[in-house]
Amino acid sequence: MTPTNKTVVVVGATGLQGRAVTRHLLRGGWQVRALTRDPNGIQAQALARVGAQVVRARMEDVDSVTAAAEGAWGLFSVQPTVGSPGTAPDFTTEDEVRWGVNVAEAAHDAGVGHLVFTSVAGADRHPTEKVPVNLVSKWRIEQHIAHLGLPATILRPVSFMENFTGGYALRNGTLTTGLAPDTAQQIMAVDDVGFITELAFRHPEEWIGRAVSLAADELTPVQVAEAIGEALGISLPYVQIPIEAIRNLSEDFAYANEWLNERGYRADIAATRRIHPAAMDFSTWLERTGAAQISVFMNSSRTAGQGA
Repeated sequence: MTPTNKTVVVVGATGLQGRAVTRHLLRGGWQVRALTRDPNGIQAQALARVGAQVVRARMEDVDSVTAAAEGAWGLFSVQPTVGSPGTAPDFTTEDEVRWGVNVAEAAHDAGVGHLVFTSVAGADRHPTEKVPVNLVSKWRIEQHIAHLGLPATILRPVSFMENFTGGYALRNGTLTTGLAPDTAQQIMAVDDVGFITELAFRHPEEWIGRAVSLAADELTPVQVAEAIGEALGISLPYVQIPIEAIRNLSEDFAYANEWLNERGYRADIAATRRIHPAAMDFSTWLERTGAAQISVFMNSSRTAGQGA
């Protein structure tokens, strides 16, 4: 049964996940309080134009989040990880955990009826095996939510297809990551996380108390490069970055790539499709939005290179 109080607070509303969640909530008839540190920013104003109530709040300021959550029934929580766009150069995993804990405390103090937190697939394996630091940080936030006894849903998506739309993976006319060419990586479209989040808020009796890993496709980086190349009508070779080169920049990032190469997320794709049968595979995502995003990035990069 959909709650009668249809106000949901979206923390991190101007980020990739926050924007997707906000769009799906608004389509579902929810009233959305979109929290951001800069209500006058481009993304914040775009959310206001489609019907969200933009509210100034900062995850490092628990009181501001608590005030913004007062009277709301639901709250969506996502935190950036180290290196995420928009984070300060000195942002650490401890900052991420502190922000996630602050949001959980604010949800508790405001009496929120349903918290949906997006973690990451594999975080629950932290007690049994060594996992990358970004999984440990999400697990620590999950554990604090459990400690508070919040009525919560934990969503654990795998890597996002949107990671292939910018400089994170597209460099000098190649697809470039730290994964071995024959290592299959599980991926998912951010928009489908937004869909499932709205579904969870709409059916709290089915979702409160659940922790669910989410994945919609599984491809090697060579297959990803071939699919992008076919969609754009170009040749896009795959180039693996040597792990030692990554290690020279960051031991944590090097281990994360080693973990993906050797262990991986292990989410149940079939289970995700039972929840959301229309979840996009990579080809569908490219056809709908991905190819256009990649084309814009590659064209802007080419233009910038010519200008230099």
